[in-house]
Order: sequence, then structure tokens, then C-alpha cells
Amino acid sequence: MICDVSIFLKMRFLAAGLFGTALLLTCDLFALVGRPQDLAPRAYLVTPVHTNAVTLTYAFFDGSITFDGTVPITGATARFNVSVINFSHSLNFFRRSANVLVSLPYGVGNFRGNVMGAETLAYRSGLLPATIRFSVNLKGGQAMNVQEFRNWSQKTLLGVSLKVLPLTGQYDPTKLINLGNNRWAFKPELGYSRRWGHLLLDGYGGAWFFTTNPEFFSHNQFSPATNTQTQSPIGSFEGHLSYDFKPRLWFSLDANYWFGGSTSLNGLQGPGTVQRNSRVGLTASIPISRRQSVKVSYNNGAYIKYGGNFQNISVGWQYSWLGRPN
Repeated sequence: MICDVSIFLKMRFLAAGLFGTALLLTCDLFALVGRPQDLAPRAYLVTPVHTNAVTLTYAFFDGSITFDGTVPITGATARFNVSVINFSHSLNFFRRSANVLVSLPYGVGNFRGNVMGAETLAYRSGLLPATIRFSVNLKGGQAMNVQEFRNWSQKTLLGVSLKVLPLTGQYDPTKLINLGNNRWAFKPELGYSRRWGHLLLDGYGGAWFFTTNPEFFSHNQFSPATNTQTQSPIGSFEGHLSYDFKPRLWFSLDANYWFGGSTSLNGLQGPGTVQRNSRVGLTASIPISRRQSVKVSYNNGAYIKYGGNFQNISVGWQYSWLGRPN
């Protein structure tokens, strides 16, 4: 999302005979930075049909980047800001509670690193890939109006979702690093939620799948031909344990783990690009009025084998209302 490679950096790679490897690893790094692994408690929350919400979120990332000795890059750090606007709408899907979420993010940030002893600085700003997510509760979450919802209490929920990152975000095939990925990404997921009084346990398991980028770093002086870039699936697990102090005021402990995602350039797999990483964090939701609430979260890398080891803090404001959209 923020990492750029200067002409000088590219020429150092060329001189060292490492250009192909650098392409693979740097692209994989961007995938980590541009699509942070989710830590989203209560993702299968049941609400009355025709509940709408607009959320404005600001997130700040700061930390180091681990290459695990695969390329001659040391002291790599990144600091970046992401602003996101979300719209969600709950609906009746064959008598089950369902939800549609659309997100549009914008990122600004800087990258710094030493390549074979030479310091390299870079800057990126622009739109990142949009996100569309559809979720439906298969068990324990029937579609309800307001009156039915008031008499309902959660026990066990079982749901599924599909998250899609369409071919969006700024992309220039002549550049090594872009804000967009020039490909589609899909994440099917199974979600479980169980409540015991004030305690709520959430667990999700899913996998990312990616289409091919048919024009990865192509049509330029370093790579005049057309390059194709592919990435293997990424499996992910996510868990949350939260406590309700009162309605809409809750606190959550969050953790995840993801693995896989090795990248290939023109059919050649990049060595050392397999991810085996984990993050832990905290989330708090605070109501400020009947229709408004604020969510604050913090998370950090617990185990980072390859990729971005960032501290992340985010603040989101949400406004919700009940009614059919006009």
C-alpha cells in the first residue's frame, strides 16, 4: 500500500542478479500491507431486518517489515494511515438474518529501508481496493423485525460469509508497487458465536483466493515484456472473547493466525514467501447516543515470520438507523 522502490533500488537489484526474487517478495509484502489480516469481533452479529449503519474509521499502522533473510533489505519500516467509509444493511435472506457490507478505503504512508547499504525512501497516497461482504446466519439467527428482536436472546450462532475485493484501487502496470492489486480476491468464511450471559465467544475460519494479475510490473525499461503474478491461497483463523458491561458497551480480546500465500512470477514460485503470522489485540465499543457509537481497537504482531510487523490503532464512529433505504 505504501512501499515504493526507487530506480536506484531497482538497479541495485539488477546488478546483484536478484531482480526476479525482489519482484516476488516485494509484491508479497504489499499484499500484507494493503490487505491487513482481519481482527473483527462480532462479525456475525444479529440485528433487526432493515438495520443500516454508516461507519467512518481511521487506522494508523507503524512498524517494521521482516524479509527473513530472503533479500538484501535491512531496517525496513513503514508508517501509514488508512481512512475507511463503510455502509452496512441487514436483510431477510430466506428467513435468515443476513448482512451486506461495502467498504471504500484510502491510504497514505511512507516506507524506509536499506537496500545493500543504500537508504531508500518512498511515499504512496490513493484509493485501495474496495471490499464487499455478504454474510448470513444459518443457525440461531432467524430474520426478525424490531418487536421479535426485543424478545430474542442469542445462544449459538453459525454463519457463513463471502468477502470480495474487486478489481479496484489505483494501479499502474509500469510501477513495481501499486495501491491496487489488478486482480480479484475472494474470502469464504465459516463463523461460530456462542453467548454465556455477559460473555461472548466468536471463532472464524476462512481462506483467501486470488485471481492472476496479468500485468505485473510490465511495459517499462526494466521489464519491457508482460509479467503475470499469482498467489496461492491464504488460510486464516480468528478468535474473540468479549464481555458486555451493558447493551452496546463491550470489550473484546482478539487474536488471529494466517498461513500460506506464496507468490509466483511467470510461473516461478518465490522462495521464502510463505506466510505464518499471528496478531493479538483489544477492541472496545462505547455508545454515545441511541444511534451513535465509537469503537477503538489496538493490535500488534504476536508472531511474524514474514511480512509486516505493525502496531495498529484504529478509531471508528458509527451512525445506525432502522428503515428501508430509499
